[in-house]
Amino acid sequence: MTLPQQPIPQLLDLDLVFVEGGTFKMGAEEEDQEAYDWEKPNHEVVVPSFYMGKYPVTQRLWKAVMGGEEEVSYFEGDKRPRTNVSWDEAKQFIEKLNALSEVQAYIKQLDPPGVIFRLPSEAEWEFAARGGTKSRGFRYAGSDKLKEVGWYDENSYGETKPVGLKFPNELGIYDMSGNVWEWCEDNWHFGYEGAPDDGKAWIHSPDRGDNRVFRGGGYFFNPRSCRCSYRNSHAPGLRVNLLGFRLVLSPQ
Repeated sequence: MTLPQQPIPQLLDLDLVFVEGGTFKMGAEEEDQEAYDWEKPNHEVVVPSFYMGKYPVTQRLWKAVMGGEEEVSYFEGDKRPRTNVSWDEAKQFIEKLNALSEVQAYIKQLDPPGVIFRLPSEAEWEFAARGGTKSRGFRYAGSDKLKEVGWYDENSYGETKPVGLKFPNELGIYDMSGNVWEWCEDNWHFGYEGAPDDGKAWIHSPDRGDNRVFRGGGYFFNPRSCRCSYRNSHAPGLRVNLLGFRLVLSPQ
């Protein structure tokens, strides 16, 4: 998959990072004393290439796509992550984003056809957080020292921060450990028994179940919750100031 030289108009404040596909071990290792049962078993997954947002969706990007509606993130600021957004609302945002004329023109230039913006699968999210094919095996997204790459309970002073202030991970992606939790496409499963091994979202259709996965830890949580393998879930209609999302660009 290739990107054209002309980027998406800067109005959208949307930067993308290429994540070359590869094989990785998803989930926590059995000997990890901080891991929970629902992070296991550690298993091999093959992930195709995709593009991921360099940052979580910001309030500026949200307003550019949604028409400048009243701000509802608890901590306001154009460069702060958009929070207080449900999984359902994130999907509505993505639908509007894909329908924008400038985005439609951009997508038509891509190869292969059928490329869209969407939520990441849980496998894509963890693969990118771990550094993809450039992974150095860090515990958090880009370092074994969380304070270098993330905002969490010990350094955030109880609020979200503008994106991109900490160091990025090996791929040049920011804020994947800490700052805000990020919705993924997948249904929630208590563990990985029977999980797909092709990088796709784990979905039961047409019955999507009660909860959706979120990843990454947040400004109000401890380091244990900011590890690359940590996962949790909430109902798709839930709106809290701890939850945001990040975009992926790839075939549907």
